[in-house]
Amino acid sequence: MGCFQSKTVHLPSPDDDLPPPQSKPDPANGEELEVGEVPAFKNFELVELRAATNGFSSELIVSESGEKAPNVVYRGKLRNNRLVAIKRFSKQSWPDPQQFVTEASGVGKLRFKRLVNLIGCCAEGDERLLVAEYMPNDTLSKHLFHWEKQPFPWEMRVRVAYYIAQALDHCSTENRKIYHDLNAYRVLFDEDGNPRLSSFGLMKNSRDGKSYSTNLAYTPPEFLRTGRVIPESVIYSYGTILLDLLSGKHIPPSHALDLLRGKNLLLLMDSSLEGQYGDDDATQLIDLASKCLQYEARDRPDVKFILSAVAPLQKQEVASLVLMGLTKTPVVLPTMLSVLGKACVRMDLTAVHDILLKVGYKDEEGAENELSFQEWTQQVQDMLNTKKFGDIAFRDKDYKNAIENYSKLVSMMSVPSGTVFVRRALSYLMVGQPELALRDAMQAQVCLPEWPTAFYMQALALSKLGMESDAQDMLNDGASFETKKQNIWRS
Repeated sequence: MGCFQSKTVHLPSPDDDLPPPQSKPDPANGEELEVGEVPAFKNFELVELRAATNGFSSELIVSESGEKAPNVVYRGKLRNNRLVAIKRFSKQSWPDPQQFVTEASGVGKLRFKRLVNLIGCCAEGDERLLVAEYMPNDTLSKHLFHWEKQPFPWEMRVRVAYYIAQALDHCSTENRKIYHDLNAYRVLFDEDGNPRLSSFGLMKNSRDGKSYSTNLAYTPPEFLRTGRVIPESVIYSYGTILLDLLSGKHIPPSHALDLLRGKNLLLLMDSSLEGQYGDDDATQLIDLASKCLQYEARDRPDVKFILSAVAPLQKQEVASLVLMGLTKTPVVLPTMLSVLGKACVRMDLTAVHDILLKVGYKDEEGAENELSFQEWTQQVQDMLNTKKFGDIAFRDKDYKNAIENYSKLVSMMSVPSGTVFVRRALSYLMVGQPELALRDAMQAQVCLPEWPTAFYMQALALSKLGMESDAQDMLNDGASFETKKQNIWRS
């Protein structure tokens, strides 16, 4: 369908008495996060992820290993304007699609403020894709090894050690004790500048995937001997992260341990810090790194010990963005929602029905409403009768008949109506079909691109689907167009 303008004739729609408002159900989100902050895990269609990445354009590759890497990460934008990171595996990585989906779904159940949370996957044909939250402020590798304006501050290095320990502890508590290839590329920074651990490393090793893609000099000894990753291997890798934070360089653990045994602590510390760190804190982190890098796995501490060791070092209360010298683009939230917008936030379908009933087709006034002489046929009369029957069914809350008549009307009209799509969308919601409701609400936006009601109805459908963050984006867009319309009226 193209972009439509309505030619429907305005028919009066009588009001009806309303039952008490419905209560909004509590969404099931991780307790560590604010409600609605992270959308529920879902299976994406390949066509949606292909569109989100402009056909997997090389211009949208964000993984530092580059386009020729077997597993590439893209920046993507979903149809509801949410930015995401999309990891595309090589065709041989996961030959069994069901195994891939099962593993991804397990990781997708985790929700934690120190993780880059996994929000979806796709396994169609040869494609295996993971979808995660997008982190706009680069990786630890970039900030530590490739900085331009200022070296990575000591206070942020301590914060990374603490936050990543928190992430590993949470994963361990949730029985996800294995993390593959923990390194400085796996630590990313969110919009607030806070470090988070990528959820991609929680995926089980695949057929051709390697648990450790870095140089063998940084690989846990037991992995070299057996090819297996155990929980203690993750502790060893955490020790290499501590070495990176201390030295500002990616130095082999064996070389670092030689320096430690020789008491050459100053040679280990990052010279770009110019002594701007606490000696006691540095000594404690060096001691912890030494414990984590023990050759025998049984001699290494567990995650709880690590967390208890680094927690007291986290003394700086300054925001991460400030410490890193970054700026955050403020998110403009709507200052005021209309009555319809507020009803959508409450997910009060009955109130939404009442509002749509009272507004009728007024929002499409100004569109062409006159039918040409040639169009006055029996078919047009049938169309008007079908619209009338749909409106009566909608008024009487006979939603199944409303859907049936509005569906007939859409197929009959050469220029469909945004109002009809919105009414059918609400009817779909009333009968428990939010996916079809979202489709109709999006089509209403096609008809009337700046119509707040279309955005509010998308928000309502997205909320029903558990996509709270996307729903908030739609509410923001609807409120923006509402404000724009009000400003035009005032001028």
